[in-house]
Amino acid sequence: MKNIILNKAEIQHKTKRIAYQIYETFVDEKEVVLAGISKSGFTFAQLIAVELEKISPIKITLCEVFINKTNPQETIKTSILKEDYSNKGLVLIDDVLNSGTTLIYGVKHFLEVPLNKFKTAVLVDRNHKKYPVKADFKGISLSTSLQEHIQVVFEKEDMYVYLN
Repeated sequence: MKNIILNKAEIQHKTKRIAYQIYETFVDEKEVVLAGISKSGFTFAQLIAVELEKISPIKITLCEVFINKTNPQETIKTSILKEDYSNKGLVLIDDVLNSGTTLIYGVKHFLEVPLNKFKTAVLVDRNHKKYPVKADFKGISLSTSLQEHIQVVFEKEDMYVYLN
C-alpha cells in the first residue's frame, strides 16, 4: 500500500516555489550552478532548472554529482570541472534529506572551491539528521519514524512521493 504524500501537481508547485526562492536568493548572480545528486536529485535539479529559465535571466548550469551513498567518504565526482563552478552561485540539490549524510559530504566537496554563494535544496526533508546540515529550500518537511521510508518517483508519465 503506497501512502502518497505528494502527487505530480504538488511536486510541480513545490518545484516552481523553490525556483522562485532560488531566483530571489541569487538575483545578483549572472550564473547559478544547480548541482543535483545523481539519479533523483539530478532529476529534481533539472525540473528546477526548467522553472528557473522561465522566470529569470540567470544562466543555469546543470551539474550531476556522483556520491557513493553507502560509502560517502569515497571520492566525489561531478559532471562538470571545478573551474566551471568556481566563483559562482551553487545550489546542491537532492530529492530526500534523511540523515544528512549524502548532503553533508556533498557540501564538503564543494567547499574545496571558492563559491560566491552556496545553498541546498531538497524536495522532502525528513527531520532525522545525523549531521548538522539543513536544506535552505525545501518542498515539504515530514516527521516520520526511522522505520518509514520515503520514495520519490520521477517517471516520464508520472511523478509522486510516497511513504512506505
